[in-house]
Amino acid sequence: MDPQIIIARRVAKELRQGNLVNLGIGIPTLVANYVPSDLKVFFQSENGLIGTGPIPEQGMAHPLLTDAGGRPISALPGAATFDSAMSFGLIRGGHVDITVLGGLQVDAHGLLANWMIPGKMVPGMGGAMDLVSGAKRVIVAMQHAAKGKSKIVSKCTLPLTSARPVNLVVTDMAVIGFPDGKATLLETAPGISIGEVLAVTEAELAIPDTVPEMKI
Repeated sequence: MDPQIIIARRVAKELRQGNLVNLGIGIPTLVANYVPSDLKVFFQSENGLIGTGPIPEQGMAHPLLTDAGGRPISALPGAATFDSAMSFGLIRGGHVDITVLGGLQVDAHGLLANWMIPGKMVPGMGGAMDLVSGAKRVIVAMQHAAKGKSKIVSKCTLPLTSARPVNLVVTDMAVIGFPDGKATLLETAPGISIGEVLAVTEAELAIPDTVPEMKI
């Protein structure tokens, strides 16, 4: 199975009925594809839309309906649009139940770095700092390693997104939580052993007595 699909399917299992969910750019956008049809959640785009729908068919995109990354989206019946002030009021006011963000690094205590890409020009941090600080629950969806280098690190070398640690990291190899502020291996991906996870993880991981396999 494609690594990104593994991540998106597992993250989708964290959503609950009635949640207001913000999906970041990249892998997080795939999560919406794997929400069960009987689970009603509300997806928010930080540029001012609740009730985002699937990517429109070619030729059917509306120029004013885009996600936070500027890509075309659709709006479901009952969707609401509003300005950025209202959108960030929802985020900063603690009304977003779950935010799913991509990551460049997450350290051994759950601190995230995800807004500065070394050597590349980026438009800025977007809403990442607000989302990590304001959402009730923060999930990072990212690949475990990039170019053979662990993204689960002892200490972030890139600028931190927030002083608040994230709640959960879902990668193509593992699910990692941070009980008591310590990176802990909660699940392994299908066909992946604990030893394989440890071999490509820079940060020290606590290993519970039982580590189940992801159900995706």
